[in-house]
Amino acid sequence: MHENTEFTLSRDCEAIQIPSGDKTTIPAGTPGVVTQTLGGSYTIATYQGLARIAEKDLDALGLEKPASSNGAPKADASAAGPADEKAVWEQLKQCFDPEIPVNIVDLGLVYDCQLIHKPEGGSKVEVKMTLTAPGCGMGPAIAHDAQSKILSIEGVDEADVQLVWDPPWNQNMISEAGRMKLGMI
Repeated sequence: MHENTEFTLSRDCEAIQIPSGDKTTIPAGTPGVVTQTLGGSYTIATYQGLARIAEKDLDALGLEKPASSNGAPKADASAAGPADEKAVWEQLKQCFDPEIPVNIVDLGLVYDCQLIHKPEGGSKVEVKMTLTAPGCGMGPAIAHDAQSKILSIEGVDEADVQLVWDPPWNQNMISEAGRMKLGMI
């Protein structure tokens, strides 16, 4: 949607450096280009390198939040009906590595997803996922993104996303849809 859009930051902007995962602030007046816009986060390229910014900071780029974004608060999970496992998988498909234009599900990074309905109401989601490389500094940021998206589901009031390394990820874990997106078919 906003990919390949050039910008000059109108204000200081919080960002996460790619691939280190370190938090940084990019100063107002910095020029750059949006390289990827997937799952509600934005990868930008500036003279400082690649960084990921949150949708809430689009105004700093001079861009507007997409109309499909829903800023409505989530209902109380204990008052809502039971969460749906399909909704959890759909939210996980909105999580992307900032350097790869394929979601974490189609990349084969999600190893396990359990939806647990609690007797007192609400639901807990437990996810075990990995990364394409153990040294990826973006791991905690991607796991946090997954957790935030899961917690946005009505009926979910707990989400635990764990990074695991066994079995080691390999390219055979990429779905057919992911392979098509990456030009591997």
